[in-house]
Amino acid sequence: MQGVVKFSDSEYPTLLKTIKSPPKQLYYKGKLDSEIFVNCLAVVGSRKMTTYGKQATQKIVSEIATLGVTIVSGFMYGIDATAHKAALEGGGRTIAVMPCGINMIHPAYQEDLYTQILKNNGLIISEYEGATLPQLWTYPQRNRIIAGLSLGTLVVEAGENSGSLITAGFAKKFKRKIFSVPGPINSSVSYGTLQLIKEGASVVSSAEDILLHYGITNTITKDARSGNQDLSKLEASIIETLKNEPQEIDVLARKLKVSASQISSAISIMQIKGLIQQEGAKFYVN
Repeated sequence: MQGVVKFSDSEYPTLLKTIKSPPKQLYYKGKLDSEIFVNCLAVVGSRKMTTYGKQATQKIVSEIATLGVTIVSGFMYGIDATAHKAALEGGGRTIAVMPCGINMIHPAYQEDLYTQILKNNGLIISEYEGATLPQLWTYPQRNRIIAGLSLGTLVVEAGENSGSLITAGFAKKFKRKIFSVPGPINSSVSYGTLQLIKEGASVVSSAEDILLHYGITNTITKDARSGNQDLSKLEASIIETLKNEPQEIDVLARKLKVSASQISSAISIMQIKGLIQQEGAKFYVN
């Protein structure tokens, strides 16, 4: 479904109406209903996403989206795209706010993601019609919509001059909550997130840190964290080791003093149980 909703229409997002200079109209594709705008969280971050940033986004966003919070982001590669995907994988809904005309897929190679958002009752929106090309000034304009739609903004990774800080700036201006995932102090994409924390952003280490602000209780706890699932001694040891940092099978074998084949078998079962995931040759706890 495709259409346009004007500021005066009842379908226009209520929260977006409260910002200074809201869009006069929003062009959209997908299922437009008031429910999708009720509890929105903006998730933004660096296009130069690290493995740490990807894992943090996947872990936090998937849990939040599962509990009914709509994830809003800018559809760019890096943290944006990861946030959209994590929301879909969590069975939730997501809104992609474009810096171009509604009929453009930008970047073009993310056509599959664009399609999946629409297939899963999400929305693609823009204040620009047709095939309007993105310009340097349309990105920050887009960022004000991302922040304006959302009760809070989560910044996962951000460099010194990151557009994510522009989004956070709008969120602050609109008196919305700002959340920040702390990163390594020697990482160039931690500059922005650490600066936000210094300025008063709430530190986020888990989905619960955000859900509290939304008045949502997370009754979905990971088996490995809650202890509700019986674990073998080896599985428990693997989880404890991976909590520190992702590891390869050979490294785990040396640390736990068991054979690589035993580790490999245990990990295969743990992946089926949903306890751990793989990134390249390394494994990490969900």
